[in-house]
Amino acid sequence: MIDTEKKQEKVILVAAYLGEADEAERSLDELEELVETAGAVAVGRLTQARDSFHPGTYIGKGKIEELKELIYDTEAVGIVCDDELSPAQIRNLREELDTKVMDRTLVILDIFASRASSAEGKVQVELAQQRYMLSHLAGFGTSLSRLGGGIGTRGPGEKKIEMDRRYIRDRISQLKKELEEIARHREVTRAQRQSSHTKVAAIVGYTNAGKSTLLNTVTQAGVLEEDKLFATLDPTTRPLKLESGQEILLTDTVGFIRKLPHHLIEAFKSTLEEAKYADYIIHVVDASNPQMDEHIAVVYETLNKLGASGKKIITLFNKMDKVEGEKNFRDFTADYNLYTAIKKGAGIDELKNTLEEILREDKILIEKVFPYNEAGKIQQIRKYGELLEEEYVAEGIRVKAYVPGEIYGTL
Repeated sequence: MIDTEKKQEKVILVAAYLGEADEAERSLDELEELVETAGAVAVGRLTQARDSFHPGTYIGKGKIEELKELIYDTEAVGIVCDDELSPAQIRNLREELDTKVMDRTLVILDIFASRASSAEGKVQVELAQQRYMLSHLAGFGTSLSRLGGGIGTRGPGEKKIEMDRRYIRDRISQLKKELEEIARHREVTRAQRQSSHTKVAAIVGYTNAGKSTLLNTVTQAGVLEEDKLFATLDPTTRPLKLESGQEILLTDTVGFIRKLPHHLIEAFKSTLEEAKYADYIIHVVDASNPQMDEHIAVVYETLNKLGASGKKIITLFNKMDKVEGEKNFRDFTADYNLYTAIKKGAGIDELKNTLEEILREDKILIEKVFPYNEAGKIQQIRKYGELLEEEYVAEGIRVKAYVPGEIYGTL
């Protein structure tokens, strides 16, 4: 028999922390989840309290000796550091430890690469990877500093690292052009939505909070759901028809995470900006997660970076069926706080009622008799507004309805 089972890489998690030890452990818990999502297994941890990160090796010399022993004892094939390392730190750690050295950013990029399915997602991920490579070329070992061999590289010679740098820059330029084209298409789609007077709600939240589950539950979108970090990357927009006849578009967005690499924020800008251009925000929170408060803070920090603050927010405290003890959670930034267990269908009706209420708030109540020769306007109200009453009288059609401000003037 030939054993074809894929062996999991064993890695050790390393964190130099400048704040509280508890916070560092929680961050390492999340890093362990990321590592498992990427297909490896964490077999050990090492932490060090510092006033600042060591500029050359991230952690101090004493801890490097301790780490060598841990690698030997656990038979680990690499280490993963909880912060983004500089090229010098990667190179020095690799030389000191003689093992594979990765950082949090590299792991997240690896997960994104395995999750990207659409053409846009693949371009965004590759752009983030190439930017990371460009800024870390000097740390990837001495093999990159040899002279390139072969026809066309003889003579004065060009260092291999310079050739790689030139290739990556060219590739980044090409990817940016592709993304600009995709962003233009996205802007056209947004403009079409605006012209239809249909409101948009962006579903945001920390990764694995239940955003895709919500979209699937209320719109039957068929988006992948998994109890894993970053299960879905590609934004999906679906219409939701409410009981009153009003319609709203729901857009699922990529999950947020602490220390989200700036390469990713830059590459996924057009996707993340769905939240910026939405009319409302539905913020999904995993209420069963002990780090819930920190997750909420990360989401608002990311929304502020994207310029998506100042919108009406509905916060859904999800997975309430898994919460023990106190359940009276509040998000004081949000306009509405709801309690849900989306997978079990709990709280969905309350969400729909809240959306009805918000949509009404942004509309104008009209009571008017339309002459029969203006009956076409009633159809306009049905399409964009909420028709409450309709009665045929001698003078025409008497209507009571909520209508968007954009079409109020034409009525």
